[in-house]
Amino acid sequence: MTKYHIWTIGCQMNKAESERLASYFEELGYEITDSAAEADLIVLNSCVVRQSAENRVVNKLHALKALKQSNPNLTLAVTGCLVNADIANLEQRFPQVDHFFKPGECPKWLEGVGWEQALPQHPAPCTYVPIIQGCNNFCAYCIVPYRRGREKSRPLAEIVAEVRELVGRGTREVTLLGQNVDSYGHDLPDKPDLADLLHELNPIEGLLRIRFLTNHPKDMSPRLIEAIAKLDKVCEQLNLPVQAGSDEILKAMKRGYTIEQYRRLIAEIRDRIPEIALTTDVIVGFPSESEAQFQQTADLLTELRFDAVHVAAYSPRAGTLAAKNLADDVPPVEKKRRLNEVELLQEGIATEINARLRDKVVEVLVEGKARDKWQSRTRSGKLVFFNDNSDRLGQLVNIRIDKTSPWSLQGKVES
Repeated sequence: MTKYHIWTIGCQMNKAESERLASYFEELGYEITDSAAEADLIVLNSCVVRQSAENRVVNKLHALKALKQSNPNLTLAVTGCLVNADIANLEQRFPQVDHFFKPGECPKWLEGVGWEQALPQHPAPCTYVPIIQGCNNFCAYCIVPYRRGREKSRPLAEIVAEVRELVGRGTREVTLLGQNVDSYGHDLPDKPDLADLLHELNPIEGLLRIRFLTNHPKDMSPRLIEAIAKLDKVCEQLNLPVQAGSDEILKAMKRGYTIEQYRRLIAEIRDRIPEIALTTDVIVGFPSESEAQFQQTADLLTELRFDAVHVAAYSPRAGTLAAKNLADDVPPVEKKRRLNEVELLQEGIATEINARLRDKVVEVLVEGKARDKWQSRTRSGKLVFFNDNSDRLGQLVNIRIDKTSPWSLQGKVES
């Protein structure tokens, strides 16, 4: 029997696409293996959003070169954001690779079941569902539009049918994915939006929770905020990347909003959904960022008090506007210092936010086991661990929190 192995790095979209690939291979009669050395087919699902990610992909390809030489019958394929329009250049750089195919596309050298029907055969309680590919924003630092192309939405009815099928196979929570999920539907004939999709998914029997990401501040509509507030299965959690606290840096990043506009949006969301948990993304050390401009970012994080902050140091990506036009002039040691400062600041904020939940009862959806404990999440996305001898997988459970930290919570089943 043909054995396949998938190596995945990067965002949730990559993880969702790897799940779909796995299902596709299983429909063809292939068998999964955790060992690359045992595989007849290896697929690398790549990420190049940061230099460190691209380095890992390249190192993996070099490591597999020896395996390919020792096993000429091995098929090696690469997908994900390493794959750009210049396939000929990639073939020259990595001659050990048999096939390159763009992210989200069917591996066309294979023939079998329809790619569109390749859903996870044994989905987890929580499953990612891509709803829109690509991005039209062209933020100065981002390679995604050049690798995944312009925005292309999936038909609303197709997504609803897929979610119904996943729920029938055991899924209890779906996370709708897009590089800019708030743009969903604008390119479809009848122009549905994300709020329309949420209203269609909410009544599905057996579906317990709905999440979505990633959002863009300039595209989040009042109609979407209202849908989150009204629909009982849509979780009170939003990731809303701010990226910087300086208007000058936001303009250089080509983000399309000002800090005051972002503040007003946050205020509107919190006014309409008081229990919302907000997370954000930040880039430190963007070209020309001064110490004063970095301090504006730190001040904004102190003011708005997010539940979590995902922070990264800027690294230039070849082909992006920033790499072409802006000098990478913030020293690496300074980038690292700023990153550490944000992490320390956010650790203190998250410690205080999560401490409020001590001795409170929260409803969690159980995702699986982590060592000897059940791993679960609240509606607000907080990670909760607890012990219980019963099979809790995919269940909603009430947990009384007895221990908190900046990163997770622990508790006991509330009888």
